[in-house]
Amino acid sequence: MTECNQISFGFTPHFSRKVNADFAGGQISSDGGALLLRETERRVDVIGRFTACFRDRRHPCYITHEVREMISQRVYSLALGYEDLNDQESLRHDPLLGLLAGKRKLGEEPLAGKSTLNRLELSEKEASRYKKILCHADAVDGLLVDLFLESYGRAPECIVLDLDVTDLPLHGHQEGRFFHGYYDHYCYLPLYIFCASRCCACGYGRPIRMLPPDVWRS
Repeated sequence: MTECNQISFGFTPHFSRKVNADFAGGQISSDGGALLLRETERRVDVIGRFTACFRDRRHPCYITHEVREMISQRVYSLALGYEDLNDQESLRHDPLLGLLAGKRKLGEEPLAGKSTLNRLELSEKEASRYKKILCHADAVDGLLVDLFLESYGRAPECIVLDLDVTDLPLHGHQEGRFFHGYYDHYCYLPLYIFCASRCCACGYGRPIRMLPPDVWRS
């Protein structure tokens, strides 16, 4: 009887290196499914287009981690369930995450640490001494709209927009935190705009009255 069980799978190369998945052991990762996500991302290039929304004002001689590499590292980490930046202290040495992030010298140089990624996430409109990577929020908004429109094969007859907020619980004294009576904890409250399952816009903050917890509960 002919056996047709495939024991290896080839993926898009990483520079001059082959990327294969097989069952021969060696270095094992529990996040191997991320290679399929990498193949999908290479087709739509969401990370590349998202990277174009940033401006790098750092001196080229002192750049260790490219903007696209850091964004890829953070996006894939979130997709794999590693939300806390503290996870990066160990993940930055993971060869699989290095491959996903596009690190050329795998195993030789670690990815960005939590402090570097934190400065990236706190990018502002104006460069400062410690924050020289600028994020253009308008460009990000435009990208979300473009991706939303591209998700349709043809223009729909009717579009229904759903506006709603999602609480992001906070456990410290982060700047801009507010206590929300409904959720009964301190949080951020970004606004999201959806059309069915498609996200059209996000991150629009709205002011919340700052009241002490006992007032909300009463």
